[in-house]
Amino acid sequence: MPHISYSELKNWVQCPFYHKLVNIQKIKGFKGNEYTAFGTAIHNVCEKKLLKEQINDEEFFVSNFSDSIAALDSDVVVDIGLVDKMVGQGKAILPEIEDALIAYFGPDYEVMSTEERLMVPIDEVQYNFKGFIDAVIKTSDGKYHIVDWKSCSWGWDMKKRTDPMVTYQLTLYKKYYAIKHNINPDIIETHFALLKRTSKKGRVEIFRVSSGNRKTNNASNLLMKAIKNISNGKHIKNKLSCRRCEFYKTEHCP
Repeated sequence: MPHISYSELKNWVQCPFYHKLVNIQKIKGFKGNEYTAFGTAIHNVCEKKLLKEQINDEEFFVSNFSDSIAALDSDVVVDIGLVDKMVGQGKAILPEIEDALIAYFGPDYEVMSTEERLMVPIDEVQYNFKGFIDAVIKTSDGKYHIVDWKSCSWGWDMKKRTDPMVTYQLTLYKKYYAIKHNINPDIIETHFALLKRTSKKGRVEIFRVSSGNRKTNNASNLLMKAIKNISNGKHIKNKLSCRRCEFYKTEHCP
């Protein structure tokens, strides 16, 4: 059975033709960079901290960051000076992770899962929704909390915090996590955890994202619209996205 993920939906919203190139024809677009490598490494540390595994935080982060940089495609130009700066920024974040989790969720939170895979049937069509949830936490009040780690520079402004195409990720994760586990969505909350590289204090910020019925319906309707158009082979170019697209004026999209 075919599947669709949030990242695929995001590509389709950006441009249906871009979605065709990347998700159907499997042409590699964005190949990653120092920032994505940093995000991978700091995310791995967060998972270990959440599970309370005994590691040397700095060594584990530096090793993961180095491995992530080495795994980038050979044609990606890496700024070594930026990488060195990011090592220091990452080390500054590490001591704040566990304190931020306890301050936000309380000392008695229970980790239900990390990197949980979703592959859940979508009722209306012969498609699965695919996703990977960074973490699910259960608190003493019986609520479940879906958490997604995001590395960034100094933080997010209100526009990004409320952007539907940012928050729909958590909205869809909540919907299909609830279906997978047969849990009432009313006892599931969703959160982003920002890991802020250039912040001088409060380098880890966790905040709740509303994912009520209206937003869930809007996200579901958008998902269905994407599936319908993808299934019908409609791949119209969104010319408003052209100038920030890596395929702009290339052989793939002249």
